[in-house]
Amino acid sequence: MAATRRLEPWAHGAAQPGNGAAQPGHGGAQPGYGDPDTPVPVLVTRAVRLIGAFWGSATHGTGLTPAGLGVMRLLAATDGMKPSEVAAEGLWAPGTITSVVDTLVRDGLVERRRDDGDRRVVRLHLTDPGRRKATEVLLQVGPKWQEAFGYLDPADEPAVRRFLEQTIARFTAAVQDERGK
Repeated sequence: MAATRRLEPWAHGAAQPGNGAAQPGHGGAQPGYGDPDTPVPVLVTRAVRLIGAFWGSATHGTGLTPAGLGVMRLLAATDGMKPSEVAAEGLWAPGTITSVVDTLVRDGLVERRRDDGDRRVVRLHLTDPGRRKATEVLLQVGPKWQEAFGYLDPADEPAVRRFLEQTIARFTAAVQDERGK
């Protein structure tokens, strides 16, 4: 039964044991925290949400949204990407990229340029102020990000890396299947 529960996060309801409610030996800890019966999908969902919340907090006050910084980070690594490439690489919807890039363009951090070889294609480029801003914010946020993951035991890193790489590959395929690609 426990194996089934691990695959069925919806079965992890309030009336079931292992839901993180105060139980002997749990000390009323966060729901699912340290509970060996918490399904892996529930743990992953919580981790993803908390990582996203942390990233949002880390970027707060920098003048950039998490998505804006993500776009600028991608362009800092590969300037001249098409919006569709940025969307695919960052796993954003095309409409999200349009909105984020509109703001970055308005703020003078990114510019849209027509491709020299095909004038129908638009490419995104960091401006000089955009490159300086991306560097400034990454220097501010980067250490927080590194510190947040500082708990990872180097001996555990290969297993964590393997899990994440397999998860990324599996869900990339699942998303493509869902979208009919």
